[in-house]
Amino acid sequence: MKIGEQYKVREMAGEHVIVMPGRYGADMTRVVALNETSCFLWEQLRGRDFTTEEAAQLLTEHYEVDAETALRDAAAWCSQLASCGVLE
Repeated sequence: MKIGEQYKVREMAGEHVIVMPGRYGADMTRVVALNETSCFLWEQLRGRDFTTEEAAQLLTEHYEVDAETALRDAAAWCSQLASCGVLE
């Protein structure tokens, strides 16, 4: 899977959000907020193909989390992005 090139993360009011492209630019009625961990994964994985397992590996390397929890969290992260149409 891959994060769609058209999606950008912006900082707005102290939060990181994915701005969905609209017909005439950004659709500010459709934004997805990212917490610190989600933003970390986004920065590490954007622009390349990746698997859920690779995302989980990043979590175990960067945070104090066991492999099982990291895999569950990475799967949830990927599922959320997919449901928003962000993943290709």
